[in-house]
Amino acid sequence: MDELKKNGASPGPDAPEEELSEELKQKLKELDKESNTMEYTGLWGKIIAAICICFSLFQIYTGFFGVMDAMLQRAVHLSFGISLVYLLCPTKRSWVKGGSVHPLDLFLAVLAIIPPVYILLNYQDLILRAGTVTPADVAIGTLGIVMVIEAARRIVGLPIVVVVLCFIAYGFLGPYMPGAIAHRGLNLDQMVGHLFFTTEGVFGIPMGVSSTFIFLFILFGAYLEKTGLGKFFIDISNAIAGWASGGPAKVAVISSALEGTISGSSVANVVGSGSFTIPMMKKLGYSKDFAGAVEAAASTGGQIMPPIMGAAAFLMAEFVGIPYMEVVKAAVIPAILYFFGVFLGVHFEAKRENLKGTPRSLLPPFGAILKEEGHLVIPLIAIIGLLSSGYTPMRAALAGIVISIAAAMLRANTRMSFMDIVDGLIKGARGALGVLIACAAAGIIIGIVTKTGIGLKLASALVDLSNGSFLLLLFCTMITSLILGMGVPTTANYVITSTIAAPALISLGVPILAAHMFVFYFGIIADITPPVALAAFAGAAISGGNPIKTGINASKLGIAAFIIPYMFVLSPAMLGIDATFGSVVATTLTAVVGMVGVSAAMIGFFVTKAWWIERLALLAGGLMLIDPGMMTDVIGTGLLILVGVFQYARRKKNAAIA
Repeated sequence: MDELKKNGASPGPDAPEEELSEELKQKLKELDKESNTMEYTGLWGKIIAAICICFSLFQIYTGFFGVMDAMLQRAVHLSFGISLVYLLCPTKRSWVKGGSVHPLDLFLAVLAIIPPVYILLNYQDLILRAGTVTPADVAIGTLGIVMVIEAARRIVGLPIVVVVLCFIAYGFLGPYMPGAIAHRGLNLDQMVGHLFFTTEGVFGIPMGVSSTFIFLFILFGAYLEKTGLGKFFIDISNAIAGWASGGPAKVAVISSALEGTISGSSVANVVGSGSFTIPMMKKLGYSKDFAGAVEAAASTGGQIMPPIMGAAAFLMAEFVGIPYMEVVKAAVIPAILYFFGVFLGVHFEAKRENLKGTPRSLLPPFGAILKEEGHLVIPLIAIIGLLSSGYTPMRAALAGIVISIAAAMLRANTRMSFMDIVDGLIKGARGALGVLIACAAAGIIIGIVTKTGIGLKLASALVDLSNGSFLLLLFCTMITSLILGMGVPTTANYVITSTIAAPALISLGVPILAAHMFVFYFGIIADITPPVALAAFAGAAISGGNPIKTGINASKLGIAAFIIPYMFVLSPAMLGIDATFGSVVATTLTAVVGMVGVSAAMIGFFVTKAWWIERLALLAGGLMLIDPGMMTDVIGTGLLILVGVFQYARRKKNAAIA
């Protein structure tokens, strides 16, 4: 390790963050609410740590020996999670003094576990009278729904609460709704019975996925971070691209793509790697707004990067009814195209501004990094192999946890102590809280949709709005997903759009996986789409740039994410749907060339700085290449070659004059 430091190896994402000002740390915590939890000391710190350890051990135990009945598993899962949320996300931080939990938050934590514990204690009775609720059931169920909504406000944010309350209001006010969206309306007994005492509401599919393999994959990610894999990714990215034109920005793209394999949070990725890469980019000469945008765009792509994508990818596997590995396989080519597009944008910007890389003498040697830290990627390779060989996600995640601990033991500089292993259990439990509560809140939305039938009605409305135009329907679905994604976590966003917008696409013949992937992509890209672009705001907070300008630059860099979903809907072969090897290769190659044209048009540089007419030609050519078809490919290629030749001649002429 000392050898790496002498050769200029990066200190990793944790070290730079320690140098951030307290004001900046607080601002970043406000943007990333899921990680903005209290750190208690003394007795309460030990009590909360013990709860987290028990939570993780419960999930590991049921993963090894088999999960309980669906309702019981999910009730225990919610009991642990919701109590921790009320303890770790206090009503007011100013009330927390001396490292102790405020009495009000302690009372709420106890109150919050009463509804799920009530289900555990009365499980048999509830089954025997399924469909019938007593006054006690209604009171307990109402309390449970209210506590879930308040927990969502604390750890996920206000936007999801607004969406949930709107759906609940729709459930009650059905008879007063206009036209096709009207329904008979639900009374309190029907509402509570459906949302809290069936597996169609709070304890629905999202909670089921959270209580099984999402938690275990989050725990796996926590152990990978404990091993120092994030630092290895930055070091290896520096060795690969740090010397190139605009090196630090390319390092940000590569490292964020790699970190995306173990993390599914855009803002967390920005905070983790951006605190190191953004200052490097600014030092090289990138503007504040562009430096923050590079990290935001690259980090957002982490949620679409296999093998561990955002939590919504696990839900997609359940909703579509296919193995998770099939989702991973389908996501590979779109993810590569996305990061290739961001990389090209960074490259063209560096060429346009004549930005150089870091001298090789100041960069860590590739061989030395692999020798010292290369063993840390063993768990990642192992989990890909396990998933490919037919292991269930739960079994693969459990094996990955064991392998990550074992791999870290191979060298003294990465070896974990017993307390490190225990700390991994704590971090895993805390890291799962945001997703857990988002899944519970999303379950409420699903419950209202299934009880009222609003999903099919809104899908029909989208089809009617498009007036039979397929491209217009895609555009309307995109706008819907982007709006819902502004401030709403990807998990909840995907649940809403997959139940409302995806059916509209499926009704017009779009393959189910392509339809779900379409709304999934646009829900994610909302993190860099102004005006509410959380990843861009986090990048701007670190760079000191303007959040809106950072968001605009990030959207330009991430332009691939606005195009790729149209590509795989128009040509499902990109997702491996009804595709041959040759068709996948042909579609991918033309799309890659098309991304060159689109990225050059966005930045304004190809062979040399582009005139506005050249940018239009590059954009048109790029889009034609991305659109599958022989004629469009030929015309697109011709436009790119024409602009390239013209620019090369102009650059040569200017060089001769100079």
